Amino acid sequence: MTVFADYARYYDLLYRDKDYESEADFVSKLLRRYAPAASSILELGCGTGRHAELLALRGYHIHGVDRSEVMLADAELRRSYLPDELPGKLEFSCADIRNVRLSYRFDAVVSLFHVMSYMVENNDLNQVFATARTHLKPGGLFLFDCWYGPAVLEERPSVRVKRLADDEVEITRIGEPLIHPNENVVDVNYDVHILHKRSQTVTRLTECHRMRYLFLTEIRELFARHGMKPAFFTEWLTGREPGFGTWSLCAGSTVEAT
Repeated sequence: MTVFADYARYYDLLYRDKDYESEADFVSKLLRRYAPAASSILELGCGTGRHAELLALRGYHIHGVDRSEVMLADAELRRSYLPDELPGKLEFSCADIRNVRLSYRFDAVVSLFHVMSYMVENNDLNQVFATARTHLKPGGLFLFDCWYGPAVLEERPSVRVKRLADDEVEITRIGEPLIHPNENVVDVNYDVHILHKRSQTVTRLTECHRMRYLFLTEIRELFARHGMKPAFFTEWLTGREPGFGTWSLCAGSTVEAT
């Protein structure tokens, strides 16, 4: 997987309109309900560490894992600017979430912002579920969000254009989707134009993000295969029951306490 390889350095700008605060509140609420004693979290696919920072502000100790060195450099930079009591609650590792193995376990494992939908092949999904199960303490919670199949097929992905700017660059990103219904996959083809204001030069980047949409039956089967019990399926951020209008599903499972 090489997604975000070329424009990882522009990631925070591209998603500066994302409501990370509300998302951290939503995750924290689910943790308090289904793992009330949780204090340590492993985040799989932590990116630039924005979710991790906000969860640390809410009292959790976070270990974030990502394979992008560029994104983790941004996460470490963000960490260095935090108030004195927070950096000690954050730790980051550069590794592949499919096979990373740390020497300790956590009260919860989370994977956010559709990281699970980047696990296109069955083997990828199984490996990440195994990673989550390996690192969970008894009674722990595994929580993730993903593209939800019924809504993807009902609404169908459409072309989207995003324009953003800061003091240095102006970015125009065009996302053109191509759905593969027999594979449960959408190819989102990104064409990114970056205007560098000082030099008035333009950089063009292209990437294809393959996104898998998932269904409850296969998620339940994955939980069972890896010794986890479904705890909830809910619409991301709203808490409503998933349906045809649920583009983003949040799923959670627990490991039996021994």
